[in-house]
Amino acid sequence: MQDRPPELNRAPAHLWAIGVIGLLWNSFGCLDYTMTKLDPVAYMTSVGMGAEEIAYTQMLPGWLSAFWALGVWGSLAGSVLLLVRSRHAVAAFAVSLIGLAVSQVYQYLDPTLPASMHSPGMVAMMVLIWGALLFFIGYARVMARRGVLR
Repeated sequence: MQDRPPELNRAPAHLWAIGVIGLLWNSFGCLDYTMTKLDPVAYMTSVGMGAEEIAYTQMLPGWLSAFWALGVWGSLAGSVLLLVRSRHAVAAFAVSLIGLAVSQVYQYLDPTLPASMHSPGMVAMMVLIWGALLFFIGYARVMARRGVLR
């Protein structure tokens, strides 16, 4: 049996740092999704949403909620898979990207979206979410290509 090269046996320190940061970041998305489903009015009120935003969110179609779930849970799975050094992290982040893209395109094209949900702060948050997810996908792909992920 041939030994693996040493660089494949040890994960670089940055993998652990990025994996843990990803886990924490993506856990917030899962918490947001879960609380919105379990106690929507109390949760959305606690994060500063008004009646118009709450009503809009509660009237979203079920299929859109499924894509939102793919987005947040796919990213969480990707972070966990990154930490266990699985090449499937790339696929999990890709699933998350599909969920995010469908959710965002729907909201962008929806004429009933309250103006307050398209504020500069909300747009900045969306840019941050997109940037983080694209970073995690790119990072996972590089780590898979280098043989760090198996």
